[in-house]
Amino acid sequence: MSCDISRGRLEPCKDSVGGLNAVYFINKGDLGAITYDATNTDVIDAVAGSPDAYKFDIKGGSTYTENITSSRENGTTTFEQVLELQLTKLTKEDHKTVKLLAYGSPHVLIEDNNGNVFVAGLEHGLDVSGGTIVSGAAMGDMSGYTLTFSGMEKAPANFLGDTVTAVGFTVNEGS
Repeated sequence: MSCDISRGRLEPCKDSVGGLNAVYFINKGDLGAITYDATNTDVIDAVAGSPDAYKFDIKGGSTYTENITSSRENGTTTFEQVLELQLTKLTKEDHKTVKLLAYGSPHVLIEDNNGNVFVAGLEHGLDVSGGTIVSGAAMGDMSGYTLTFSGMEKAPANFLGDTVTAVGFTVNEGS
């Protein structure tokens, strides 16, 4: 693998926005074989079969961050992937789902407000590393769940080449 860069970067237009639109959880191991773009292995074009992706619409306080750690002494580079979700409203159904997410290590598709979709936890999945179930104190306080997912990968989260369904996922939306 060559470590030489092969392109520069111009100042981009000011047409990008922050924030997340939705996340999709896929049970660990259900991705199957992955097909990468022939000219850019950072882009996933398709997955084998039609793995189930469980969609969660999100607004506001949810974030996704990748922390890069590189050590010349050790000859290593890792990418810590951290997803912080804020899910409003406590329900019996969501309570069970949150518990199962905490027990598992799902792969997570993260859709930002620019239409980009990233695959976090591609090899190792993401684990719930913290969170809260809160009722709030005052009537205007949040009642719901906050969850922090984290994982460590050898490469940054891949982009999906097109939309989630075009790549081959079966999207299951909530009720």
